[in-house]
Amino acid sequence: MNFIEELRWRGMLHDMTPGIEERLNEGSAVGYIGFDPTAPSLTIGNYVQVMLLHFFQKSGNTPIVLMGGATGRVGDPSGKDKERQLKSYDELDKNLAFQLEQFKRLLRFEGENASIVENNYDFYKDMNVLDFLRDVGKNLTVNYMMSKESVKKRLETGISYTEFSYQLLQAYDYLCLLRKHDCIVQMGGSDQWGNITSGTEFIRRNTDKKAYAVTTPLLTKADGSKFGKSESGNIWLDPNLTSPYKFYQFWINASDADLPKFMRYFSYKTKEEIEALEADHVENPNAIKRILAEELTVRIHSREAYENVEKVSNLLFNKKAKREDLMDMSADNLKDVSLEIDNFLVEASFPISAEDLICEHTTIFSSKSEYRRAVKGNAVSINKSKLSDPAFQIDASEILQNQYIMIENGKKNKYIIKLKQ
Repeated sequence: MNFIEELRWRGMLHDMTPGIEERLNEGSAVGYIGFDPTAPSLTIGNYVQVMLLHFFQKSGNTPIVLMGGATGRVGDPSGKDKERQLKSYDELDKNLAFQLEQFKRLLRFEGENASIVENNYDFYKDMNVLDFLRDVGKNLTVNYMMSKESVKKRLETGISYTEFSYQLLQAYDYLCLLRKHDCIVQMGGSDQWGNITSGTEFIRRNTDKKAYAVTTPLLTKADGSKFGKSESGNIWLDPNLTSPYKFYQFWINASDADLPKFMRYFSYKTKEEIEALEADHVENPNAIKRILAEELTVRIHSREAYENVEKVSNLLFNKKAKREDLMDMSADNLKDVSLEIDNFLVEASFPISAEDLICEHTTIFSSKSEYRRAVKGNAVSINKSKLSDPAFQIDASEILQNQYIMIENGKKNKYIIKLKQ
């Protein structure tokens, strides 16, 4: 794989410094991307950069994940119109440890050109402020630093010295990685171009080595909205923050206009495989969405998580779903189901009649007479079993995972009763 050509056809190349393509054609190189641990987990937005490292590694090069134990304490002004709220050191350390475990699952850390992890806190923990000002601050002029877009955009609203100095830290990071690992490529999103080229300039002034920069476009949807955001917030790679089912549904519900870009950014499939899929399913983009959703759910979570997603989808959307499908579900699966359909939080003692449970604790029916007519019409089900007796006694055996009961009224109206614990 030719790294630059791979980025070109995938639409993942925004800018690069002169000479990098020729240098990579000469032989393997070491390159890095920095990740500040300001969030509790990686997101889909971060995963764009993880994919960049994946393609870099697959091209025969060595990727470095630089964890921002130091830069996370300062805050990057890039892409921000106001000062960041600083995180506590404990929160940053906790985030960093969690994200590091995520990286270990997303990149290859064994074998030839195995991935490397560094923490930039190690570059600064023994450096005092005078050393920093002499050894780092002396190498880039204020004029040069103010010419960067991330700084210019903040001059009117204000920028602290702390965030102004961020590009000095990022530049020095690059030098440290060059010295330790012979790292000559820094990559990132297009909003990082100013910080990255500060690093290449810093290296030019302090060494006789040549350093390079590569950036990807900031990924946006066809409607111009920011990628990776939903109505409820970020799409996280942590299943406790975004369930595998929600993660899967994000791709399934993607706009047809976004699908070609998403396939190229996030699929491991080759150019030939992706173009063949698009040609075969030109009239049915949903088929490609399912393929991409499966690939990513298995990769980010697991094959087991994907199979559980299939169970939830089957229960919600397959009219032929059976009682056994529901009764075998895990608590996590049932939680996903409860988030997708109307649900009622209920406190009740069992056994209890279906009529009392449904009519007194939910709003599924407007009256008991309406409920009875629905039962008589064979429309009401409890846990996928048709109800023939309005006064049917529901006992503990019908409580799924000690917490849930599913009610259906007709073929399309599904509800979950969640019992207070």
